[in-house]
Amino acid sequence: MINSILLSIGAISVIIWGIAHLFPTRSVVKGFGDISVDNKRIIRMEWINEGFTLIFIGVLILVVNYFGNKNSTGQIQKLVYSTSSIMLFAMAFLSLFTGAKIKFLPFRLCPVIFSISAILILLGAFL
Repeated sequence: MINSILLSIGAISVIIWGIAHLFPTRSVVKGFGDISVDNKRIIRMEWINEGFTLIFIGVLILVVNYFGNKNSTGQIQKLVYSTSSIMLFAMAFLSLFTGAKIKFLPFRLCPVIFSISAILILLGAFL
């Protein structure tokens, strides 16, 4: 029971942060000032891509947690949880050396949110 709760909290926090990435996309692109149309498209694409990636990871965790085939060892579920956590840690590491150096608070929160979510998912998977 506690495993499922930890997995759900980790997954839902990732989904919420992913959705939160989608809403400010237009203002983020505008914040870069007068840049080429191609550069605006690249920034928009990458910003939306991170949001979709986070949403996907969270939904995957929820689906496997609630609808996964509960075999005797749960190896497939643990593999999904582990690889998803590795991806979140990789995103946290990247954010730590890029976005976390920006004065805007939401950018600075990314490594923290990604790491906490990954830890919750791992705890839910292996406790």
